[in-house]
Amino acid sequence: MFLNNNIYKQIYNKINKFETIVIARHVGPDPDALGSSLGLKQIIIDNFPNKKVYTIGKPAKRFKYMGDLDILPEDTTNDKTLLIVTDTPDHRRVDGVDPRNFVNSIKIDHHPFIEKTCDIEWIDDTSSSACQMILEFALNLDLKLSSEACEKLYTGIVADTNRFLFTYTSVKTFILVGKMLKKTNIDINKVYENLYLRSYNEIKFQGYMSLNFNVTKGGVGYIIIDDEVLKKYDVDPATPGNMINNFNYIEDFKIWLTATLDRDLGTYRISVRSRGPIINKTLEKHGGGGHIFASGTRLKSKEDIMKLIDDLNIVLMEYEEEYDG
Repeated sequence: MFLNNNIYKQIYNKINKFETIVIARHVGPDPDALGSSLGLKQIIIDNFPNKKVYTIGKPAKRFKYMGDLDILPEDTTNDKTLLIVTDTPDHRRVDGVDPRNFVNSIKIDHHPFIEKTCDIEWIDDTSSSACQMILEFALNLDLKLSSEACEKLYTGIVADTNRFLFTYTSVKTFILVGKMLKKTNIDINKVYENLYLRSYNEIKFQGYMSLNFNVTKGGVGYIIIDDEVLKKYDVDPATPGNMINNFNYIEDFKIWLTATLDRDLGTYRISVRSRGPIINKTLEKHGGGGHIFASGTRLKSKEDIMKLIDDLNIVLMEYEEEYDG
């Protein structure tokens, strides 16, 4: 059910060795990215109160309630600092630092392997979330778990499993969550309220998305959202991707995506979901990646987006020929 204690002890010993620790995650953070990085920071502080721990990356307005992010001090030297990267499979998507510049680094990730970026890597693509892996690490070493840390971890697990509905949810997920709840008795109602409470503008924006999805002849649903639409509804570029799971049970398409202009970076943020066809290999060809049914990337133009959609049409056609033919 659980790993040999060797990987847990390797990570623990590395953390124990360094006084300064930087925790990073992927760009365009979701609750799992934030929960795993901020939750791990709290666990380290709870168990090693004298360590300096910085959780970095660009904040997400929607998830500000999860905790404050840090600015890395200028005097932090890479050879005396341990970097821990959570929820990120490759160096290009790490927000705020380049892991290749760190002599000592750890990766904790639940995405399929893309490349080796850290000297210690714990990758488990059967895990529901990076937050589940952090929880597994802490429970198996019997580390102190505060309610503050567990609220962050539970938020990430709930978000990445869509309230335990997705296939990534496993027996291990429920065992770990059960142990955590018994140990800390966190207020799960508070977690759900923070995670699912929406402003009226966001509800109206979801209505806009529902009315403006396009569907290709092959059956791929997509919507391209530009800056003026985001401004009209007063939402940020992460919002459409965070809403993509709300369209999971529309029978007219098995693959669907949101493409949202991020004006600050000059690229479109692409989030793709599937209800059957495997999509992550196709996303890797377009500079991204992820899980077999949930992936993403960043693209520079609408032409690039349409090329991706053409490739997803092929994936869907091949899937339907195999399973419906």
